[in-house]
Amino acid sequence: MARVEYLSRAEAGPDRTSLYDRLERERKVPTANIFLALANAPEILDGFLTYANALRTADLDPRLRELAILTVGHCTSCEYEIAHHHSHAMKAGVTEEQYVAVPEFGTSPHFGEVERAVMAFAKASTLNVDVSDEVWSKCCQFLSDRQMVELAVTVAWYASGVRILGALKIELEDKYRK
Repeated sequence: MARVEYLSRAEAGPDRTSLYDRLERERKVPTANIFLALANAPEILDGFLTYANALRTADLDPRLRELAILTVGHCTSCEYEIAHHHSHAMKAGVTEEQYVAVPEFGTSPHFGEVERAVMAFAKASTLNVDVSDEVWSKCCQFLSDRQMVELAVTVAWYASGVRILGALKIELEDKYRK
């Protein structure tokens, strides 16, 4: 059970109508539990949406972004993150075989050098915080400075997201359960 209430539009009150309009315009309907929980702090939810949207419009290849996010989800055993990013990954061009193979990316034949470099970066940053020069250099062979910054921020952002999910005990919605 979540530690905070999932606030519906009606429960949030008329002063948050524009925030719920934004949620419904920018995100899937019905609204995900993480957003309903964050609605308890409306200014934070608004900033959360803006930040996440900026990451989605970054120069970093969306397929690489989603592989990095899925790697964060697997490194932290976050079922919510993994389930919610399945559809995003598929839209970005990740294959079902790759989606399933994320935990074994280092040895899986479903990934090339670029994907492995990005996923190794995501794993190192998530588990160790510091990223070794070796892991960094490998990514730099494929990504520009701008894309490296975007990758670092994306991994950090989603690592913070799984911590929010864990701290608030946000439950995975039934439609995402297998």
